[in-house]
Amino acid sequence: MTEAFIHSHSHSQKLIHSFIHILLFKSPISGFSSLLTCFESFRIIVMNALAATSRNFRNAARILGLDSKLERSLLIPFREIKVECTIPKDDGSLVSYVGFRVQHDNARGPMKGGIRYHPEVDPDEVNALAQLMTWKTAVADIPYGGAKGGIGCSPKELSNSELERLTRVFTQKIHDLIGIHTDIPAPDMGTNAQTMAWILDEYSKFHGHSPAVVTGKPIDLGGSLGREAATGRGVVYATEALLAEHGQAIRDLTFVIQGFGNVGSWAARLIHERGGKVIAVSDITGAVKNADGIDIHKLLAHKDKTGSLKDFDGGDSMEPSELLAHECDVLIPCALGGVLKRENAADVKAKFIIEAANHPTDPEADEILSKRGVTILPDIYANSGGVTVSYFEWVQVKKLMTVIFLIP
Repeated sequence: MTEAFIHSHSHSQKLIHSFIHILLFKSPISGFSSLLTCFESFRIIVMNALAATSRNFRNAARILGLDSKLERSLLIPFREIKVECTIPKDDGSLVSYVGFRVQHDNARGPMKGGIRYHPEVDPDEVNALAQLMTWKTAVADIPYGGAKGGIGCSPKELSNSELERLTRVFTQKIHDLIGIHTDIPAPDMGTNAQTMAWILDEYSKFHGHSPAVVTGKPIDLGGSLGREAATGRGVVYATEALLAEHGQAIRDLTFVIQGFGNVGSWAARLIHERGGKVIAVSDITGAVKNADGIDIHKLLAHKDKTGSLKDFDGGDSMEPSELLAHECDVLIPCALGGVLKRENAADVKAKFIIEAANHPTDPEADEILSKRGVTILPDIYANSGGVTVSYFEWVQVKKLMTVIFLIP
């Protein structure tokens, strides 16, 4: 049985390697454009997420002429976990939440993926995002598989102590299914370095001190200095590579950025520092525009002070709903998925779309935009900087642990 498992595991690893190799190198179109052509089939959306993932994967499989066994093996997740997390609230009442962890594939290494806290978390979305992580880690060429987790809750409605209790209960329910060489969580929407610290602490109660069990943790617990900026920085590097294929550069273009959280703010800052003109920005608090370019450092200071983009004196306010249709060269969605739809795709004026968010473009919008000649840089390439630096953090902590264990 063990021999059969090893053979199956090795075969799966070869299949994924073969698939990604075909995806990246066997397209008849050369250069960066070959990535774009192949990745067009991987458009994944929030609504009916799992069905969309499977459908688009099958489309890609047909285009690439993949063996049916490979296709089936890459669609079926390794494990799906659903747990109930009941916690006492600060007022003494009890409340229950449902948590999920989907482990998609471990053929290339430990499974890797974030944990998100959001009211719309559901099994289909988590399953789709776990599959997405398998492709993302393969494209980034790091030895991980894919996983994803989440809890259906609204973190803004919970106190810090309630979030801690929820995180610890969730960890208690899944601790024996994650691990340094098994499945390594990281922050995602609604979670952060503090969340990872709680997971690490709770996990260590069962398994001993294990700083490599999560990434994206605080620096003093073994986190990476570059992790916070990694996804946004990767978005900018990916943008530079795409623009170079078209003989253009960031300094010559205008940018509109939807979302000014961790990813969007870092992308905006780095684009601004490279001479690019960020002419409009939005988040859940509002939107601001300036045709001459927004002073991003000044905007960051304003948001740090007020917690909002409203009343920023370095630009004019605008309706957030108008942002995606704002005139620009490059549009970068950094917020939720599914924001580019059939209803608004025809209004997009950008020549390039950089998918910093996960699956921001739904299939119908994708088709409309492609027919109009808009170039879309897919999420599994554009936002892979975060998981890449997570890998660096994981390796660094593992090496430190080895050194500590070797010292008598």
